[in-house]
Amino acid sequence: MNKTHKVNLLDFGLRKLETFFETLNEKPFRAKQILKWVHQRGVTNFDQMTDLSKSLRDALKAVAELRLPCVVDQYGSQDGSRKWIIQVESGSSVEMVFIPEGTRGTLCISSQAGCSLDCSFCATGKQGFDSNLTTGEIIGQLWLANAELGAFSTETHRISNVVMMGMGEPLLNFDNVMDALSLMMCDFSYGLSKRKVTISTSGVVPAIDRLKEYTDASLAISLHAPNDELRSQLVPLNKKYPIDSLLKSVQGYMKSLGDRRVPVIEYTLIAGINDHRKHARELAVLLESFPCKINLIPFNPFLQSDYTRPSSTSVSNFRKILQEAGYTVTVRTIRADDIGAACGQLVGQVSDRTQRSARYSREAVNLISSDS
Repeated sequence: MNKTHKVNLLDFGLRKLETFFETLNEKPFRAKQILKWVHQRGVTNFDQMTDLSKSLRDALKAVAELRLPCVVDQYGSQDGSRKWIIQVESGSSVEMVFIPEGTRGTLCISSQAGCSLDCSFCATGKQGFDSNLTTGEIIGQLWLANAELGAFSTETHRISNVVMMGMGEPLLNFDNVMDALSLMMCDFSYGLSKRKVTISTSGVVPAIDRLKEYTDASLAISLHAPNDELRSQLVPLNKKYPIDSLLKSVQGYMKSLGDRRVPVIEYTLIAGINDHRKHARELAVLLESFPCKINLIPFNPFLQSDYTRPSSTSVSNFRKILQEAGYTVTVRTIRADDIGAACGQLVGQVSDRTQRSARYSREAVNLISSDS
C-alpha cells in the first residue's frame, strides 16, 4: 500500500477532531460536520462536503485525507451472512462478518491482524500476530460494511449491533479500540447504543480495570472452562490472569456502568474437552455469585485443530444443567461456517509472522507474559 504523510481523519473521534480543527484555526463545530459527512452520509471526498467553505476544503486536502482499508474479497453464506476480506496498511488481511437475523444485523469487527494469545480452539491465533489495527482501520470496517449493504444511499441502517469478536484481542489494542468505540456510539457518527456495542476479551485484567475511564460498552468474556487448570490449556492468558482475578475485574467494570447490564460469559463447547456434565455443574458453582448471561458456542472446526464439535445431546445436557441452576443460557446458532466465518474460524492473511515478536508493544508483552 502507498504510504502517506497526511493525517487520516478516520483515526479521530469527536474530541480529537475538534483539537485538529483548532490547529487549523477553525471552530470546533467543524468536527461534527465532518463526522456527519463521513459516518452518516458515507462521503469521503472533501469537495462534496458542501457546508464547508472552499478555502477550508482546500486546506483539508493539503494536510488530511479519509483513508479507508480496502476490500479485497467477499463471500456470501447460504444463511445470508457475508464475510469481507479487508487489507490493512501492514499488508495483512483481516476479516469482518455481517450476520443478519430478523430486524437485527450484527457486524463482527477485527481489532488486530492475527492474535498473540494462541487460544487452542481459535484459528486466528494459529496465524500468529502482525499488527494492531489503527482506529481508522477498525471504524473503517463499519464504514465499509454500511457502504456494501447500501446503508448510506438508502438510509436503512441494517447494522444494529457491533461486536469486537473478530480477529485479535481488542484490549491488547486498547487506545485504538477505545477511539473506535467512541465513534460507533457518537451521536454525530453511528449513534449505536452502549447496549449494542460489545467488547469480547480473553481476560486482559489490567485493561478491563481501565475500561471504565474510557467507555461504557457492553462486555463479553471468553471463559471456556470452569477451572484454572483447564482454562490455562485452552486460553494461555489464564496463566497470567486466572479466573478469580478476571471475574473480580469484570465485576468492577460492570458496577461502574450504573445500570442493570450483566456480562456475557462465552463458553466454546469442545467434544470430550470441556463439555461434560461435570464441567457444567462446576461452571454453575463458579458463577453462582457472578450475575451474567451464558452463551454456549459449539466448536467450529478448522484445519489446524483436531478438536471436534460436541453432539447436540451434549450441548442440550450442558445447557439444561445451567438453566436448572438458574442461569439465562443461549446456544449460539452456527452461522456462516460454509464460508469459514463462524466463531473461531477467522484467519485473514497475516504477514511477517516470523517477525511478530518484534511488533508487540511493550505493554502487550507484559500483559501476556506468564513468567512475570
